[in-house]
Amino acid sequence: MPHPPHPAIVRRLKRADGHLQSIIAMIEEGRPCMQIAQQLQAVENAIDNAKKALIHDHISECVERPLKAAGAAGRAPLKEIRLIAKYL
Repeated sequence: MPHPPHPAIVRRLKRADGHLQSIIAMIEEGRPCMQIAQQLQAVENAIDNAKKALIHDHISECVERPLKAAGAAGRAPLKEIRLIAKYL
């Protein structure tokens, strides 16, 4: 099954990439470590959020449909998958 494109996730990652390039410039300029660490944390959070969005999209598109098609037997595993995904 082909995966759908994820334009919103691509935009998030491109924004994070631009931010990361700015952090590299900050390091090269000798900016204070505290400022750099704060910006790195922001990029890390952005990438983490993109990962979560991708996984939730995958659950919806590639897991949910087949399980819903299985009827009541598919609903319990789907509920469990959604519950555990919150720990990503």
